[in-house]
Amino acid sequence: MHQIAFESIVTQSGMEAVSRMAAEIWTEHYGPIIGNAQVNYMLEKFQSPAAIAGQIKEGYEYFFLCQNGEKEGYMGIQPQNGRLFLSKLYVRKSSRGQGVARAAAVFARDLCRSRGLSAIWLTVNRNNTGAVSAYKKLGFEVVREEAADIGEGYVMDDYIMEMRV
Repeated sequence: MHQIAFESIVTQSGMEAVSRMAAEIWTEHYGPIIGNAQVNYMLEKFQSPAAIAGQIKEGYEYFFLCQNGEKEGYMGIQPQNGRLFLSKLYVRKSSRGQGVARAAAVFARDLCRSRGLSAIWLTVNRNNTGAVSAYKKLGFEVVREEAADIGEGYVMDDYIMEMRV
């Protein structure tokens, strides 16, 4: 496993880079799970530069996950009601299985502890079996299921997972 660095994303160019990375990762990974039409809708709604800027104004923090000086993924977090919402954790296909997600989970756990938060929680598509398995290996447990209407006839059919810290 290589050393992973976390680079805070606060500039417009950083938000644009995240949006491009999201399009790459989501199209490759989620197309087969939810279909390209929903992927494109969700990218525009949640991962466009304007959407990311709005989330940052609402208290989200975004970080690039850098390995050997290269941006290999990103994460988005937001403190909510005494817990940390891990809203986004995405890693490029070429870097999966190399400890990047594990390092991000440790980073999030350490942030939780330093901020006096009790747990990390996230949503993950129920059909994203690889991610569900990976989150379980990281110490997350499924605490409930949720289907959320996100508009245009699309639904996010998710597990809610949590890890106490």
